[in-house]
Amino acid sequence: MSFEILPWSEISDQFGDNLLLGNGASIAVDERFRYRSLKEHAIENGLFSEDVESLFEFFRTSDFELVLRIVWQSTNVNAALGIEDDKTEQAYRHVRDCLIDAVRDIHPEYGEVEDHLPAIASFMKCFKTIVSLNYDLIVYWAMMHGNKLRNGHRFKDCFHGRSFDDDWSRFREPYGDDRDSSLVFYPHGNLILARDKLENERKIASSGSGLLESILDKWAAGSYVPLFVSEGTMDQKKKSIKTSFYLNTVYREVLTSFSNSVVFYGWGAGEQDQHILEQIARSKPRKVAFSVRDNDQGYCNWVNELVKQVCGEDCRVFFYDSASADCWNNA
Repeated sequence: MSFEILPWSEISDQFGDNLLLGNGASIAVDERFRYRSLKEHAIENGLFSEDVESLFEFFRTSDFELVLRIVWQSTNVNAALGIEDDKTEQAYRHVRDCLIDAVRDIHPEYGEVEDHLPAIASFMKCFKTIVSLNYDLIVYWAMMHGNKLRNGHRFKDCFHGRSFDDDWSRFREPYGDDRDSSLVFYPHGNLILARDKLENERKIASSGSGLLESILDKWAAGSYVPLFVSEGTMDQKKKSIKTSFYLNTVYREVLTSFSNSVVFYGWGAGEQDQHILEQIARSKPRKVAFSVRDNDQGYCNWVNELVKQVCGEDCRVFFYDSASADCWNNA
């Protein structure tokens, strides 16, 4: 069966409710995001010691955040009890430094992606709710760019100061001179999110150009550990989500509030992320639209079958060209 792949302009007026961004959205901005995993990047570049690799094997995970948090908690307990344990401290420092080096190698600086932000902000403002599965800062930087325009629209991440407000739906109401707003969430966390030593979840704030380095500096100082689920199977990701108040709230409440229509951009629909589609399906969307690269009919067939299986036969499936004008970073 052959599927029609439309220009975004032909269906855009039918889709203004919800937007989900996958890794393809980040790759469209910078090819450095075309990696398999942070862990594999660290191994391939000789960043891992035998001790660090054994930690990942023992906990049966590829998730940097999980291993770093476990070792960090162990060093904090040892410090509180006055237990001398250089090996655990060294393991924590090595895992932390590996993650910092991997992120620094892969993630572009603000100035390298700045030209993409106006088009991305213009695209995102068309939706009431935006969820990004990516750990990088592209969406956050685009939000900040859009909010600086003061054009009657505001992006909101539902944080009050540095803390997430669990009454997130109240942020839909415009305030001041704003006419409308878009709420932005990160179901798998993000570089701007972190945990402190008491497991409090915080947003790290800084100016756009200095944000990435500010985040890495806070990790290096041992003040915080990152809050993002970058890798792992579907079951591993779901377990990690349950350990976080923010991630669990987004997973249980935000994703299940997706009604009417959902646009997917740059999402591979891989098995490791099907828990996201299953949560969205609980809101019974009537229609969904998926971006497609290079007329990939195999992808269209796979996605169509998956949506019909998870969301039901009544859910209409559209496909649009990811390179369409006015779509994501295509000006």
